[in-house]
Amino acid sequence: MIRRILALVEPFILLLLGTVLLATLLPPRGVWATVASVAADVGIVLLFFLHGAKLSREAIVDGARNWRLHLAVLGTTFLIFPLLGLAFGNFAALPPLVLQGLLFLTLLPSTVQSSIAFTAIARGNVAAAVCSASFSNLIGIALTPALVALTIGGVGGEGAGVSIAAVEAIVLQLLVPFIVGHLLRPWIGELVTRHKAVLSVVDRGSILLVVYAAFGAAVVEGLWHRVSAADLALIALLCTLLLGIVMLFTTLLARLMKLERGDAIVLLFCGSKKSLASGVPMAGVLFPAAQVGVVLLPVMLFHQIQLIACAFIARRYADALADTGDADIAV
Repeated sequence: MIRRILALVEPFILLLLGTVLLATLLPPRGVWATVASVAADVGIVLLFFLHGAKLSREAIVDGARNWRLHLAVLGTTFLIFPLLGLAFGNFAALPPLVLQGLLFLTLLPSTVQSSIAFTAIARGNVAAAVCSASFSNLIGIALTPALVALTIGGVGGEGAGVSIAAVEAIVLQLLVPFIVGHLLRPWIGELVTRHKAVLSVVDRGSILLVVYAAFGAAVVEGLWHRVSAADLALIALLCTLLLGIVMLFTTLLARLMKLERGDAIVLLFCGSKKSLASGVPMAGVLFPAAQVGVVLLPVMLFHQIQLIACAFIARRYADALADTGDADIAV
């Protein structure tokens, strides 16, 4: 059992943990803090440029046809999740910034790569998963900051709204690179497709840069004196509970909507996931540098929990389909 769980811990998670450890032991200070911050900003721009280049216009056109499914995914991602985040924030006994991080987690868009991968493993509608996850991330660039402005200022007692400077940073660091990457897709799309492995390294390396800069700044400000082991355990418990509630909701919603098996799987995986790839750079833009490390703790814990849970569930659906040979098995 332990070996099966360890097998689900992807190497990137180990790299994330190693980055946090490095930031704890050797946080960037002085001129190196500036260098790390600039490198993180460059990484954010590159990250969203690549996201834009990966999104095909064909996916946007095809995806518009399955509007009921996509609305269900978006409603779960940007309505049900935030409502749960607000409810958890009012009752959880955690430091203010951690509560803001927990709410910030619920405001993020869905993942792209892992949602598609788990849908494929479960024999779901992969094309619909590509569209739903892409729509979620595209809309999230604008909607997540708006939701942060509406909700986080009233949670945790430390008003963290969206300033004019933050809006400018979102436009320049996130939206503009995304649009430029997408506009250049006719010329670089084939290159992006052909070198997925290399681009994945760049993509994940950008996240690690931002995490190192964020946690390094937080450590300098006394991160581990503000968050205890008991707090970490409580965050993990709340993330697990949050994921379980949303998965139950998406399963019941799929039955209520009478979705086909393939579409129900898309709703389950795309509707219950939250994007670390979008959350890390957005936190770097929306929160002060000294706060980003604390805010990201729930996002990082939820990311690993969702990977383990979704891997088990995807395999279960695949095995059930293999046993019955029935493509219309109920979800």
